[in-house]
Amino acid sequence: MISNQATTEIKTPYTVNLADGDPEAKREEIRRYFHQTYDAYEALFEPMVDKKAFTTRADPLRHPLIFYYGHTATFFMNKLVLAKLVDRINPQFESTFAIGVDEMSWDDLNEAHYEWPDPDAVRDYRQKVRETIDQLISKLPITLPISWESPFWPILMGIEHERIHLETSSVLIRQLPLEMLDGAHPLWKVCEKDNPPPSNELITVPGGKVSLGKNRNDPYYGWDNEYGAHTQEIKDFAASKYLVSNREYMEFIDDGGYATQRYWTDEGWNWVTYEKATCPRFWRPQPDGSYKLRTMLKEIDMPWSWPAETNYLEAKAFCNWKAEKTGQPVRLPTEEEWYRLFDYTELPDAPSWNKAPGNINLEGPASSVPVDTHAFKHGFHDIVGNVWQHTETPIRGFAGFEVHPLYDDFSTPTFDTKHNLIKGGSWISTGNECLKASRYAFRRHFYQHAGFRYIVSDAPVEIPDDSWETDPEVIPYCEFNYGKDYFGVANYPERLAQICLDLASDRRRESALALGCKTGRSAFELAAGFQNVTGMDFTARMIRIGVQMKDKGYTQYVLPEEGEIVSFHQANLQELGLDGTRQKVDFMQGDPSNLKDIYKGYDLILLDTVLERTYNPEKFLASAHQRLNPGGLLVISSTYDWRSEVTEKDNWLGGFKVDGENVTSLDSLERVLGPAFKRIGEPRDVEYALRKTARTFEHNVTQVTVWEKK
Repeated sequence: MISNQATTEIKTPYTVNLADGDPEAKREEIRRYFHQTYDAYEALFEPMVDKKAFTTRADPLRHPLIFYYGHTATFFMNKLVLAKLVDRINPQFESTFAIGVDEMSWDDLNEAHYEWPDPDAVRDYRQKVRETIDQLISKLPITLPISWESPFWPILMGIEHERIHLETSSVLIRQLPLEMLDGAHPLWKVCEKDNPPPSNELITVPGGKVSLGKNRNDPYYGWDNEYGAHTQEIKDFAASKYLVSNREYMEFIDDGGYATQRYWTDEGWNWVTYEKATCPRFWRPQPDGSYKLRTMLKEIDMPWSWPAETNYLEAKAFCNWKAEKTGQPVRLPTEEEWYRLFDYTELPDAPSWNKAPGNINLEGPASSVPVDTHAFKHGFHDIVGNVWQHTETPIRGFAGFEVHPLYDDFSTPTFDTKHNLIKGGSWISTGNECLKASRYAFRRHFYQHAGFRYIVSDAPVEIPDDSWETDPEVIPYCEFNYGKDYFGVANYPERLAQICLDLASDRRRESALALGCKTGRSAFELAAGFQNVTGMDFTARMIRIGVQMKDKGYTQYVLPEEGEIVSFHQANLQELGLDGTRQKVDFMQGDPSNLKDIYKGYDLILLDTVLERTYNPEKFLASAHQRLNPGGLLVISSTYDWRSEVTEKDNWLGGFKVDGENVTSLDSLERVLGPAFKRIGEPRDVEYALRKTARTFEHNVTQVTVWEKK
């Protein structure tokens, strides 16, 4: 075992009310909630019997579990550092374990780029983080209610984030080889009951109005995608009494479901043929034609009365098969229809539960239970709990959606119509996950502890169009990078890249790094002269546009004109003369102040308005020579617009006085870079115009300096 001391029980209180009560009592309640969350996550890893289990990749599209063991602690630290509440404990860990939890192209899953630390070292690090946060909870000022702006919000963010990974990591453990796990661990015992599988039936749900979304005064922690407002009138529909059981799903398999293309969407059939799937992932076919089921820690005889656990693609194919067999419009519910079902059963929300009404919050076994175990009003079962329930709805923001500044890419990268919502929670869902308002979405081929119920309805399903980018923070940079020029000011990223290419014309041009590339134009421009270019920015919100351009060759975006009037635009790499560079560019997410060591060996590094957007600009500059090849160029473009809310004044490069004398940012660049670089030429000014609306712009001037590695 990796843990020095085994956990004796897992305590999972419901998420904290952040509005009511005595502030000091609330401080202690948050402290308990933090430690109980941390304990539960530690307990999840106790059944791993040797260190090899930590570094074995359970899923080829995900990191090994050592990453997730360290990730939740580094998430705490990275958000608290960003909030300027703590200093770093282990910069290497806080970079290594920072990014890579979803199947995004900017997630670095190349194992050659990682030397995973010993699990005991990660455990020691986690303990230091625990102590740091406990001390922080003690000393931070606290007032109620705790809102987005409160210094306690990032602590709650870290707690609820770890509760997400309590669940998602359990899915990965479920895919590890059995010999690496203690199948008899006392904290993770499975249900031993398998009832005769009940026959499913349809129950009518009367239509009505549903209201989704919550406001900022809601007393419980929420992720950004939960806020805003959305209402819809729902027509009458019929829903299955039970979740689809393993036995009911077996009828689909027996009828050739996995071999019949017409039941599957194009995406689903591509997945089936690629995976050569014949049954759900956690089913284990036996030589005699029977099946076993893989639970988190062991295999058991197939419990036919438990809910079938599938990905969305399989659930959708089952519904299409069922529709063909019955002649009825069978499909999965939308998010709004799930809300209507929840409301119709008059189920109170999680914070008011004295005891969980279903198999949820770890108040039952560490597995599913028979689908007829937990009854709700009107004859329905498992409105919440047992397994998550797939929906037809790709996640999107509600009207009024805003990102939280400490985690601006929690949701927006999933607003691509490729991530469908799951609702209702599973046996291991805790904290925010138990709330009616919670909204979690995964790629349609992903597995969670998720199953489904079907409905019969002829109401159309509205799928948002992914063709048009509407993120208000991103679209100005779509136009800035790929749109037209304004006021006679040349395209800034194109001009900046051309400066770099001119400087490197008689030098080695193998590899370049474009730091602060926003939506990617500078990376594509550099690739016209370099063989390999990595475009990097702080946030996935920006670089996903670059990824779209690389993958599809174009992107489309909506520009605000005046008030509610907008215009629609398409940018095309071919029209820009850059289509041939697509295969030479990759995009990654990274923090220049804590950049991984793998980013080195470059012939040119471009820093594009990065220094003024990072909390410790000198840290990157001091090590920049280590990332460049001999004779390599460092090109810096900066407005020197230092802001204390981004960079603490002690870390500014310039804009202050020392002993009565002005210190400019250029002075500090000379001081920091001088030992390893020589400056080439004089600084030059490059102006740019950033469009906000048809009549509002930012007109700025950067200073560009060039430095050659000695």
